[in-house]
Amino acid sequence: MLRTIEIKQSIFADNDRDADALRSELREKGVFLLNLMSSPGSGKTTTLVKTIAALQNELRIGVIEADIDSDVDAHTVQRAGAKAIQLHTGGMCHLTADMTRQGVEALGVEDVDLAILENVGNLVCPAEFDTGAAKNAMILSVPEGHDKPLKYPLMFEVCDVMLINKIDVLPYFDFDLDKVREYALKRNPKLELIPISAKTGEGIDKWCDWLRREVRAWQNR
Repeated sequence: MLRTIEIKQSIFADNDRDADALRSELREKGVFLLNLMSSPGSGKTTTLVKTIAALQNELRIGVIEADIDSDVDAHTVQRAGAKAIQLHTGGMCHLTADMTRQGVEALGVEDVDLAILENVGNLVCPAEFDTGAAKNAMILSVPEGHDKPLKYPLMFEVCDVMLINKIDVLPYFDFDLDKVREYALKRNPKLELIPISAKTGEGIDKWCDWLRREVRAWQNR
């Protein structure tokens, strides 16, 4: 008799248990872990640099940079003034909770209030795995188009906040802010949307207000 094993279901179940355990441990330590996801080139690292500059005198920030290869982003974040480490995924397009735990342990969070996981650039795979983060955030950039919530629904469904980046180039692209809001909220009515320009700094104050609020709520639980 042929035996069939549902590998995908088993992998997700094991990962969810690992994620819950990591989240509980970080809560006990008062560490807020943010999972930041987006397509390549959306402006994750530039947004992080602006975020670090705005918050480094209020919150102790550590960053876990995940990539298939290269350590360019980690060096950029370090120069911005935050503690950082680089994770290489060995070709994998996502991070699991166990991989995130390895990053957290390598970073060291004893002196960290806000730990940011810059996930692998991809709108599909990273959304499938719970990393153990307190909250999920994503960046959608104007050049990508306002139809992405229709094409990659899971990413929008699992996130708590969406940054709409590169609004400084809105006049040059056929991007409809009202449409992207409509499409995104259809996928997730609780999703908070914050238009920003990581280049000019517009909207970064609202994004940092969101982070301050969420970190305080997490630490006061």
